[in-house]
Amino acid sequence: MDENQHMDSNFGEENPTPNQGQQAYTNAQPNQQTQSNYQQPPFQQSNYQQYQQPPFQQPNYQQYQQPPFQQPFNPQVPYGYNQKSKIAAGLLGIFLGCFGVHNFYLGFTGKAVAQLLITVLTCGVGYAISYIWGLIEGIIILTSNYSVDANGVPLSN
Repeated sequence: MDENQHMDSNFGEENPTPNQGQQAYTNAQPNQQTQSNYQQPPFQQSNYQQYQQPPFQQPNYQQYQQPPFQQPFNPQVPYGYNQKSKIAAGLLGIFLGCFGVHNFYLGFTGKAVAQLLITVLTCGVGYAISYIWGLIEGIIILTSNYSVDANGVPLSN
């Protein structure tokens, strides 16, 4: 096959000239002289003034004053009310805490029923959970300085 001739892939015919509308590829290099002399003009920024943001000022609100710390209210035992024993509540919590007896004693019937139901309805499987719960509450009752019953009355020593 001649250098100027090539196969047309569609028809398998030899064409003596390149396809019309296409120029033959030449290995001509662009003019090196023209590119080296080309210089882009430097970018000119228009004259402008830089915006100065005014400093932020807080609105004039009144300063909040926190009231001074006050000791928690320590209720007095009402006349004729029998104070519950701290030692009895603590020991009930340690030994019978899985049934919530200490919470029944102190008047916290909601917690007591929850502990009792966990122990009874799980057929003893939840016994360990209720026992640990009661044990921790019994220790807290015995070691706490400010233990109260359901009515807010402090426990007696």
